[in-house]
Amino acid sequence: MPTKNKKPLITLVVPSLNQGRFLDATLTSIFEQDISVEVMLADAGSTDETADIIEKWSNQLSWWRSEKDAGQATAINEGIAQGSAPYVGWLNSDDLLLPGGLATMLHALKDNPQAPAVYGRCQIINEVGRTTSEYRTEPFNERKFANRCFISQPATLIRRQVWESLGGLDNSYHMALDYELWWRIYRKFDKLLYLPELIACTRHHDETKTASFRSLHYREAMQLLEQHYGSIPLKWYLAWPYAVWGRAASKSLRQSLKRYL
Repeated sequence: MPTKNKKPLITLVVPSLNQGRFLDATLTSIFEQDISVEVMLADAGSTDETADIIEKWSNQLSWWRSEKDAGQATAINEGIAQGSAPYVGWLNSDDLLLPGGLATMLHALKDNPQAPAVYGRCQIINEVGRTTSEYRTEPFNERKFANRCFISQPATLIRRQVWESLGGLDNSYHMALDYELWWRIYRKFDKLLYLPELIACTRHHDETKTASFRSLHYREAMQLLEQHYGSIPLKWYLAWPYAVWGRAASKSLRQSLKRYL
């Protein structure tokens, strides 16, 4: 288990707000990695059991705070600025790293010095941690990336010099902040390196931001594509009605059925 007296290779931020029921598993998956990592926990003033989880892990955390902040992007930028490791990333408080995931990405970046960042495969898990499917990832292609974000954020790692050169995340984005960052990395540096290996798990449940604010997610994605790609592919206009209203109706139906079954 990594300790704070080893020189860290990776700075990893865990942004959190009222995700206490998942946070312990998230931190366990990080501290069970087989390389030295400095973990920064940026909690936005949770009112659930998060405080107990922080106390449990306080000796392992390199830095933490629990107070209201200006949003996820600001919290991640703050946490990474607290560290000094040459590679950086973040893991949301309901996601998980798979065993060896960080080491696999680290070795890939060391073996490919031209790559600004790396991403791998990512399983999709449900609220109770059961694997339901796999996030659709593929090697980087600009045209395809304009039609779909095939980079799953939990399975990513970035060189600190790249991160700092770009100024980190754009805190004007609240939903598509990672998608926007990948575009800036690609435009300024090079294609992100793809690893066809399982690295992490992303948890899908009804309380995620993506599930709760789909309309905003689409608006931000289309805005950044106009800026970084120069146009908005037709796919985004065609998919909007189902993604925003169709899924919302499906969610409402599931909730209604739960009350009567």
